[in-house]
Amino acid sequence: MREVSRRGILGLGAGAAASLAVAGCSSGSGTPKPAKTTQAKPIGDGSTSHGVRRPEAPKPERLERGQKPPQFVVFSWDGAGEVGNGLFPRFRKLAADHGAAMTFFLSGIYCLPESKKSLYRPPNNPVGASDIGYLTDEHIKETLRNVREAWLEGHEIGTHFNGHFCSGSGSVEHWTPAQWKSEIEQAVSFVTEWRTNTRFTDVEPLPFDYRKELIGGRTPCLKGQSNLLPTARELGWRYDASSPGGRQVWPSKQQGIWDFPLQQIPFPGHSFEVLSMDYNILANQSRNSTNAPPANYPGWRKQATDSYLAGFQRAYETNRAPFFIGNHFEQWNGGIYMDAVEEALKHMADEKRKDVRLVSFKQLTDWLDAQDPAVLADLRGLDVGQAWSANGR
Repeated sequence: MREVSRRGILGLGAGAAASLAVAGCSSGSGTPKPAKTTQAKPIGDGSTSHGVRRPEAPKPERLERGQKPPQFVVFSWDGAGEVGNGLFPRFRKLAADHGAAMTFFLSGIYCLPESKKSLYRPPNNPVGASDIGYLTDEHIKETLRNVREAWLEGHEIGTHFNGHFCSGSGSVEHWTPAQWKSEIEQAVSFVTEWRTNTRFTDVEPLPFDYRKELIGGRTPCLKGQSNLLPTARELGWRYDASSPGGRQVWPSKQQGIWDFPLQQIPFPGHSFEVLSMDYNILANQSRNSTNAPPANYPGWRKQATDSYLAGFQRAYETNRAPFFIGNHFEQWNGGIYMDAVEEALKHMADEKRKDVRLVSFKQLTDWLDAQDPAVLADLRGLDVGQAWSANGR
């Protein structure tokens, strides 16, 4: 288990699916399993391929002015490595059971064996350095298998870059646009050349062209966005999810790229709000420990669940701003944050709420790009907790 100190503590606050509906998009009432196909055409060394079909995402429909928007919710996962705790397949199944699409921000070095770590040259850090370590060969295989299945099920594969450097002179917050470009190119190469680097022969290729699939990411510890954005724009990325401390309002663009920040949401029992990510809730509960006394777990689990639900309900009942929740495949404090996320997702996916859409960042980006700019301007005019009305504001 990684140490809490390896991730920046952000957002502590002042004290520390249904069928396609009009004007919305949805991943359906269940995620269909794609048929097996032999149409895959290898790319490069065969680590990835193209020509594999998967379920088509519904095409986004344009809102009419004065038409109430759907409530979008994006669940995303930083790192997206399967390390034997079963969390990746657990949440793939949860998504399938509830018609949800998610975004998995894959760390590139999770496809690189530690024996080949000298191939990684992180900016401002020693060759092969990584603050999140490297996976075992078996865990690399399991990660590749889960990433493959996730994409086939309709999820998005983004990037969490590589070595997760959050402190000191080598921190990502000090990287230049050129250094970010190097980091991204390396992350892509580790994903697209895993067969060469691992020599695995018992793992199927990833069924997508990652250079085309990759349209956004989230930086380690939510740092370094300002210098990342020029490179992201140059690479044709369409969004970035690296901002900390966002508010529950409709998103806007920075430097031509959609900005999807993690958001400040109510934190039951406190007068301040907390960032909508499992780690930040943990940091407010157990500070520097990921293995606090178990007697705290029931209360903390409920507090985490209630925080997610309060953020969701505030948006759903007022301005309908898209709600973003960030997660890690970690069993911190006995796995209570994973339980909280699962319970919150089930609540949001309740079939009584026909206007809720559990989507990936890519799907949300597609929807936003399909809208009339005047309609989006009306929505952006709504403040946190300000009720939507047919008059726009």
